[in-house]
Amino acid sequence: MSKLTIVANIHANADQIDLVKVELLKLIPITRAEEGCVAYDLHRDNDNPAHFTFFENWQSRELWQTHMNAPHIAAFMKATDGAIAEFTLNEMTHIG
Repeated sequence: MSKLTIVANIHANADQIDLVKVELLKLIPITRAEEGCVAYDLHRDNDNPAHFTFFENWQSRELWQTHMNAPHIAAFMKATDGAIAEFTLNEMTHIG
């Protein structure tokens, strides 16, 4: 199994920034305690408060997939339904 890096960009609707931020912050302690989570760090763009980025490292893609199917991710999706304007996710491999 090879390690996996995830870069997830979340753009909240302008009128939903606070809601999205609160819901993203809820994910951190739960996810950091999950099997396979090496790092799970949330960032916000200094010039655009609606743009959040998770930088994640996982021991394997399989363990990340388990995370993506976890109840707290489903709860996040439900709580932020209609509040997110754009979401992009990149699966990456560390090369240097």
